[in-house]
Amino acid sequence: MTLTNMTSFWADESGAVTVDWVVLTAALVGLGLAVISVVSGGMEDLSTDIGQALTDTDPLTDPFDDNTTSTETTTE
Repeated sequence: MTLTNMTSFWADESGAVTVDWVVLTAALVGLGLAVISVVSGGMEDLSTDIGQALTDTDPLTDPFDDNTTSTETTTE
């Protein structure tokens, strides 16, 4: 290798762009994992509530009935 080839090799910055993209991709993956860890707890609670509501609902009755008894009192 001649001195001219070595100086052009050391001056070449085309690999720096690849390093930038690797760092940006790693940052996005880390951000995605952080968002998933924050949101997963709320989603688990919500899915449990939905599952419980579906279990408590009797499909043979009115689906909009909340299965509570009326406590209305009449005055005469």
